[in-house]
Amino acid sequence: MSWDRLINDKRFGLEDFHDARRGSRSDFQRDFDRLVFSSPFRRLQNKTQVFPLPGSVFVHNRLTHSMEVASVGRSLANEISSALSVKYADEPWRSKLDALDEIVGAACLAHDLGNPPFGHSGEKAISTFFSEGAGAVLRKDMTEAQWADLTHFEGNANSFRLLTHQFKGRRQGGFAMTYSMLASIVKYPYESRLAGTKNKFGFFSSETDTFKRIADELGLLPRYGAAGEVCYARHPLVYIVEAADDICYQVMDIEDAHKLRVLLTDEVIGLFLSFFDVARRDHMHRAMSHVEDPNEKIAYLRSCVIGTLVKQCAKAFVDNEQAILSGDFAGTLLDHIDDTERTGYACCAAKAWEKIYCASDVVDVELAGNRIISFLMEKLIHAVRYPELNYSALLLSKVPKQYDIAAPDLYGKVQAVLDHVSGMTDVYALDLYRKLYGMSLPAV
Repeated sequence: MSWDRLINDKRFGLEDFHDARRGSRSDFQRDFDRLVFSSPFRRLQNKTQVFPLPGSVFVHNRLTHSMEVASVGRSLANEISSALSVKYADEPWRSKLDALDEIVGAACLAHDLGNPPFGHSGEKAISTFFSEGAGAVLRKDMTEAQWADLTHFEGNANSFRLLTHQFKGRRQGGFAMTYSMLASIVKYPYESRLAGTKNKFGFFSSETDTFKRIADELGLLPRYGAAGEVCYARHPLVYIVEAADDICYQVMDIEDAHKLRVLLTDEVIGLFLSFFDVARRDHMHRAMSHVEDPNEKIAYLRSCVIGTLVKQCAKAFVDNEQAILSGDFAGTLLDHIDDTERTGYACCAAKAWEKIYCASDVVDVELAGNRIISFLMEKLIHAVRYPELNYSALLLSKVPKQYDIAAPDLYGKVQAVLDHVSGMTDVYALDLYRKLYGMSLPAV
């Protein structure tokens, strides 16, 4: 793969209107701005990150998480582009590298757009609705690829669909984002039949041709499966978006847990200091001695940790650039940082699994999300299958017109339901659940 092809500001769906001239804003900056002003991005403020919303203590939601990921991603991309600009100083396309931070920033804003309500438990609820719930009866009416889409439902693939699909009444090309930005959000550039047991894939069967078109234009390396399944090497910028996301959720989940008193102050201080050598720790202890507020101490340490991880991941990218461009790079950038920082990150991850993701409040969100989403899926799919029923007609009248509930095939109808449910906020999903559950109670 080559940077000259990988950095492409052609807009999906608007290829015939492509203008190579640069205005006051680049097309990649327009991507960023378009996302900030979009409804799906605003809805992220009422979608759970990890801890329940709302609460007396403000913790991260999907919106604040995405904004922080964009901030870290841009810093990381700037470090990398500075180093690569020196390396490729004599190349005629060198100036394209200046756009890395804009592409990565927009991709970071968009990376969670397709996530359903109630965090990652929402994805699991949708998948298991089909694999082991009421949706299992639909198996006989689906192709192998379609069924794999449903039983491995993935927010990342749903983000790609949200950005590229032409919903009813909307313009061609969906959000009409640039090719490079779209490729940069696809962490798993293969179809759902290759998802295996990890439930990870990059695009639904309905968007396979779309991704192939983008990948071929950018020169991504094809890696077709044994049975011809579509698979490509990652766009290099995916590694930067992934690292920014991993840094933010791991470090900020720890800080949120401290604010909610799931983790003690000394416990978090020990975790964050483990990223540094003895000399740096002594300096940080002296800095903290001037501050009494525990939250301020943790915020200071958090900023230090993010700063060192950004530098480490940038170095890992530059050192492994050729392996990344050839599609041979294994693992994530965080797997290739120095031992001290990698050990510190591993300690944070272990503590999160031990005390955060099994915390009572977090499990409550998962339980509620599973019940609510399963219930809504069952009611809505029954309605699109039997629209002639009075109850179905009433329920479907609540579905936004952009979703094609009258699609000619069952898979299209189910996709319309998934589009609707995954776009809901936690609050809206809960409110609709309460209304429908009350309506479904037998008369006394």
